[in-house]
Amino acid sequence: MLEELKERVCAANLELVARGVVIYTWGNVSGISSDRKYMVIKPSGVAYDGMMPEDMVVLDVATGETVEGKWNPSSDTKTHLALYRAFPTIGGITHTHSVHAVAFAQAGRAIPALGTTHADYFYGDIPCTRELTAAEVSEDYELNTGNVIVETLRQLAIDPLAVPGIVVKNHGPFTWGKDAAASVYHAVVMEKVAEMDLKTLLLNPDAGLAQYVLDKHYMRKHGPNAYYGQKQ
Repeated sequence: MLEELKERVCAANLELVARGVVIYTWGNVSGISSDRKYMVIKPSGVAYDGMMPEDMVVLDVATGETVEGKWNPSSDTKTHLALYRAFPTIGGITHTHSVHAVAFAQAGRAIPALGTTHADYFYGDIPCTRELTAAEVSEDYELNTGNVIVETLRQLAIDPLAVPGIVVKNHGPFTWGKDAAASVYHAVVMEKVAEMDLKTLLLNPDAGLAQYVLDKHYMRKHGPNAYYGQKQ
């Protein structure tokens, strides 16, 4: 089971490069085992070129301890673990520093739902967290990054699979999904809708999307009577 998960997580990390949302080592993807006992994540600071499944690091979700792997895990490991522990529907998580999504994070602004591309994947605005306090940064920065994401989603009563991403103020985007591959897909979509939003708001600062259009586009793909695509 873990060997297959390492293969999937490695492939998801390499997909970030293929889709142009990471450069150098600016990103990471993780996945959780079906029994939710183990998390597999990219190693810290290791280049994507030549990365193999055996480079992935396996951690115990309950303790956060490494149980398999020759490298140190991603520096964002505690953030990923906090999200898995809080939301049992999340099966994969991606973090990038993609340019347009980071622009919203640095501005401290949500990525607003302005069009149907956004509505196809995110059921509403993609929120921005509050700024971490000095104490939170000094005490346990990565864990508290995860905690502020959880706090924001709970305060806004957001289903994490309906809005599968967030921007952390002054930091950048985190996305998630049913598995590692889905979390990467959402990272790519978030970056594209952030780019669209920036250009749209330059042309029309008052742009917006009617709720009924948002409802229609999201529900036709994800609702109980969804009809987009082919039936299995």
